[in-house]
Amino acid sequence: MTSKTPTPSEREIQILKALWRLGEASVREALDVLAPNGELAFNTVQTQLRIMEDKGLVTHRESGRTFIYRALYTREEESSRFLDKVFDGAVQDLVLTLLKSKKIDAEELDALEKLISDSKQTAGVKKNKRKAKK
Repeated sequence: MTSKTPTPSEREIQILKALWRLGEASVREALDVLAPNGELAFNTVQTQLRIMEDKGLVTHRESGRTFIYRALYTREEESSRFLDKVFDGAVQDLVLTLLKSKKIDAEELDALEKLISDSKQTAGVKKNKRKAKK
């Protein structure tokens, strides 16, 4: 992702989350995820998606008279951009900040430990492959 990628607003992040979850969606489908109880107007989401398209956050295709929207980048790309912007790419700083600022239960900590262990194994495999090529 380039540094020219716009920073989504809070509302735009919510819409992106809906699109990431659905893959692609019409305004109505996105609205149903965003506000299942009718807290938002159709026109509000439609206008926001048009603005997001102008900003380069989403794109659309036409299906009959309906626009079907999709995010132009993945949740992982947005997370990586956030990590670079806020923590200068330092994963350790991000994790330490999360651990200090949020109460994390034992189950979540166990899951994090497993992810770290899996990542270490993957990194070890990549390291060993590089050594084997030399």
